[in-house]
Amino acid sequence: MFTPQSSVLLLSAIFYLGCAGEPKNTTDKEELMQPPIAEKQPYELTGHGDVRVDNYYWMRLADEQKLASEPDEQTKKVLDYLGAENNYTRKALKSTETLQETLYQEMVGRISQNDESVPYLSHGYYYYSRYEVGKEYPIYCRKKGDLSTKEQVILDVNQLAEGQEFYNVSGLKVSPDNELLAFGEDTLSRRIYTIRILNLETGEFLKDEIPFAEAGVAWAADNQTLFYTAKNKVSLLSEEIKKHTLGTSTDTDETVYKEEDPSYYIGCYQSKSGEYIIIWNSSTLSTDHHILKSDNPNGAFKQFTPREAVHEYSIEHFEDKFYVVTNWEATNFRLMEVGENDTDKSNWKEVLPHREDVLLSSIEVFKNFLVVEERKNGLNQLRVINQKSKEDYYIPMDEVAYKAGIDTNKDFETNTLRYYYSSLATPETVYDFDMVTKERQLMKQDEVVGGHDPSQYTVERIMVEARDGRSIPMSIIYKKGFKKDGSGPFLLYGYGSYGHTVDPGFSSSRLSLLDRGFAFGIAHIRGSQALGRSWYDDGKMFKKKNTFNDFVDCAQYVINADFTSSNRLFAMGGSAGGLLMGAVVNQAPELFRGVIAAVPFVDVLTTMSDPTIPLTTNEYDEWGNPDELESYEYMKSYSPYDNVKAQDYPNMLVMTGYFDSQVQYWEPAKWVAKLREFKTDDNLLLLNTNMEAGHGGASGRFRVYREIAMEYAFMLDLANIKQ
Repeated sequence: MFTPQSSVLLLSAIFYLGCAGEPKNTTDKEELMQPPIAEKQPYELTGHGDVRVDNYYWMRLADEQKLASEPDEQTKKVLDYLGAENNYTRKALKSTETLQETLYQEMVGRISQNDESVPYLSHGYYYYSRYEVGKEYPIYCRKKGDLSTKEQVILDVNQLAEGQEFYNVSGLKVSPDNELLAFGEDTLSRRIYTIRILNLETGEFLKDEIPFAEAGVAWAADNQTLFYTAKNKVSLLSEEIKKHTLGTSTDTDETVYKEEDPSYYIGCYQSKSGEYIIIWNSSTLSTDHHILKSDNPNGAFKQFTPREAVHEYSIEHFEDKFYVVTNWEATNFRLMEVGENDTDKSNWKEVLPHREDVLLSSIEVFKNFLVVEERKNGLNQLRVINQKSKEDYYIPMDEVAYKAGIDTNKDFETNTLRYYYSSLATPETVYDFDMVTKERQLMKQDEVVGGHDPSQYTVERIMVEARDGRSIPMSIIYKKGFKKDGSGPFLLYGYGSYGHTVDPGFSSSRLSLLDRGFAFGIAHIRGSQALGRSWYDDGKMFKKKNTFNDFVDCAQYVINADFTSSNRLFAMGGSAGGLLMGAVVNQAPELFRGVIAAVPFVDVLTTMSDPTIPLTTNEYDEWGNPDELESYEYMKSYSPYDNVKAQDYPNMLVMTGYFDSQVQYWEPAKWVAKLREFKTDDNLLLLNTNMEAGHGGASGRFRVYREIAMEYAFMLDLANIKQ
């Protein structure tokens, strides 16, 4: 576990990585391409009488004092190793540098330099963001009354980001009187935000600054009080909800809620109606809410209904009641309602029943309509219900596989629903849908500069039979002319954790692969909620291996169906999807020509055994608690780092960020070192550490495409596509 690095350490890290790993005789090609060999320092880890020896545990910077001062010898050793790996990666991919630059220019060239979001109405102002030519960050703007009035720039992130290696703004919230803007600022990529407040009338920042917080706030109706989420400075967990009054010291901020259970995330928001401040807390299996009238900021929060060990629900206020989306006696969730003055579960009344084949995901409340977002057969649906007559209908979608959902809808009084739509072939599109006339209006479709014709690509939706007989959805796209004779390269993507479903949406950068002959597929494996809540339940805890088996079975399918061959098949996944990549290459390395693992969570057992590491305790119901023998043994049986063995592995590119707070950099670094020790092949094994970024990669609009260009060039070169 480590705390945020000082600027002194960052400069030192950059210095060491700039000079580390250079061979003494750069004219000697043998020496030039010699991969780094990490030092082995045996370290014993014991659990339930089982002893594991970790030879690369030293890569973890465990003492936070080492990060608050000049690097000590151990820190220098880690930086030297990461530097050597970065240098080796750069040299190994040197022949692709021209291709990388070509790919980068292609990808950024497809992006409209003068882009602007679709304005939305909130409290009498139209809000939108826009980009200017050559600038990395958005400019947030608004217009009062209607779109013909003068633009007011409320926040130019480019100005704030000047001189920063990493900069991110998140959680913008305008006060109810429209005069103040609160937002979170992250300059390290650790998702540790400082909340700042800007006076939109004068353009000056208030002296109030709230450090070590989550980005979002909830304004009270008095425009002087805001509620925010404070982080634990060691574990980085969201731990307390505090109340701040403008003009006072943050040292005196009152804690209005403290979460005692470290397995819960917490946060706060204002209801769409504006009448309530809502505190939420959520673990994998349970949620809890506390409510307070927003015009009574000094009052006491009231628990919505008693917390239960297994009960997930969400709430939204409407007139004199709350709508409740709940899995109480409803695996795929159902919709309930309850009066606002007595919200205990015993008073809930059913509005929409549970359905075995439909997952109820979320709702959007309007004065006259209720919109329900559902998932059936792996695809999202939007259901419109008249609040008075209760008549309902579904908004039609255009393609066999797509991504769709409720967009920003701040206006409570309107009869217009804004929703987004895209597919693997169709760029991101925003529609305004009249819920009375059922007519839709195209508000914006992302421009692909240089032109893009969706009809030149074929999208397929396939059901793959898994080894246990279950049917796995898979979405595939390729350019017309792609031959299903096993000769084409294919990239298979997967995630499969936390119930997160990767929908088949558009990516303009992906065109650089498709137009060079690649096919691309998403395996909607268990661990997601593609086929409902049971699909998630069947891919976590003691059923986690279903996730890995599903991906392998999808890979085998595209080979058997002659989409590709094992010498032309590539795989990619990030974070928990990086865990997927690690498990897959241990299980079936022979299926893949190359694998890209981004910020991979591969040292599962060691990380989950250490509650001091950020986010660990929140994950017990996802992966298991290693303090329990059964969980310990199951995690050990699939943890990629613990199961590296002497065998051939595919070509691999591993991407990580030095400041990652979600998957610490040492997990992929240790994994690569251990793979080098055990693997029996001569394939490429590359580690690239971004020294200025965390879990989400580089900040800014364009810099991220440098990393994507590297990943694509790695695959294209292995597929013998050189330009």
